[in-house]
Amino acid sequence: MINGYYANTGGMVTQINRLDVISNNLANLNTNGFKRDDVVIGDYLRLYKETQDTLPIKDHTRAAAQYQNRNLNRVPNISEEYTEFQIGAFAETQNPLDFALQNPNAYFVVSTPDGIRYTRDGSFVIDSEGFLSTKEGFRVLSRASLGEADDEDSQVDGGIMMNAGMQLEADKNGNLTFRNLATEEIGIAADGGALAIVSFDNPKYLKKVGYNLYKYPKERIQDRITNTNNIGLAQGYIEKSNVNAVKEMTALIETNRLVEMYSRAMRAYIDDFAPEAIGKLAVRA
Repeated sequence: MINGYYANTGGMVTQINRLDVISNNLANLNTNGFKRDDVVIGDYLRLYKETQDTLPIKDHTRAAAQYQNRNLNRVPNISEEYTEFQIGAFAETQNPLDFALQNPNAYFVVSTPDGIRYTRDGSFVIDSEGFLSTKEGFRVLSRASLGEADDEDSQVDGGIMMNAGMQLEADKNGNLTFRNLATEEIGIAADGGALAIVSFDNPKYLKKVGYNLYKYPKERIQDRITNTNNIGLAQGYIEKSNVNAVKEMTALIETNRLVEMYSRAMRAYIDDFAPEAIGKLAVRA
């Protein structure tokens, strides 16, 4: 009987953890370039079968039987959490410092105190020193400055210096020019002349680290590709979040109902089944 209580407890905890993911999606409904997260709910039996060959337990033994209790192994759990990288809707801003990426596997590169990070949020500003940066103050890197970086975990100097009295312009491949608003003369940026935009062979390894940024494992950095064409950069646009409010609210209601259902089942075990079982065992004893 107690195994059923464990199963209900595991189920409720799993749904509460799923609530956290859904709540975070809804909280970032209006975050530029945000990608929604979701979970895969499995059970311990599935995980056991996937790792059975690596366990130090022989089949058909008492130890194996104790390990693989079928009731306990059916306890639900979150077996995987993943990010959906589909492109969000584009919104026109006509701001020359706003950029959107039409390639779903493309990311701007920024320099943070913790090293190089990646983002889909192209809503940039000019910092106090005249460099192009994110709203959090992380400098946007040029293609040239990224090429000089030899360690993802070290801070990269440089960036894209903006010119006073000149308007930044970018083509679809991220190549930058400055237009003199008074004379209409056009000049190439002195720091490499292009935004650093990269793709990854395995974007599933991208990990969210806060501030709408991603980190990629440095041991897999060979998967990173610096894009020079077919980027599909759109200036004067921003990419909105790919969170669907209706879908998330439906999932929120469903998950809340499951939490309530598990809670009622747990109360039934405590208030009804357990006292009855204890009473019958006491009488028999």
